[in-house]
Amino acid sequence: MFDKYLICEDSLRNVVEDGIVIGFELEVRITSYRGLALSMVEGFDVTVDGESFPREANIFLVRGRPFNFTEMETEYEVRWEMGEKAILRVPKAGGLPAGPHKIGVVEYLRISYAPVISEAADNKLLELLT
Repeated sequence: MFDKYLICEDSLRNVVEDGIVIGFELEVRITSYRGLALSMVEGFDVTVDGESFPREANIFLVRGRPFNFTEMETEYEVRWEMGEKAILRVPKAGGLPAGPHKIGVVEYLRISYAPVISEAADNKLLELLT
């Protein structure tokens, strides 16, 4: 429903730990008109300039708290609310080079009243600044 709001503009950046670039991240919003417990968020597949980053390796941060997707399966207390920006962190040694990148994100949600997993997709051209 709100697919075009999934990827947040001006949010692409590299992640640096101990002086080493370990990946990149971007902000995302839920595409449902309701918030969900993290146990109902099945994950995100990310594509950058044609390179795929499957959801199993990605880290999801809500209000600064990181979760891998195995941890999210049993997280019933923490919710991701409509309109709330969360961070999707993708491991990639060296991160991304500065400049524009075609970003694609597919979000998978389990909605309690729907018989199938909901898929939403967004594609944007984002600029990574150094």
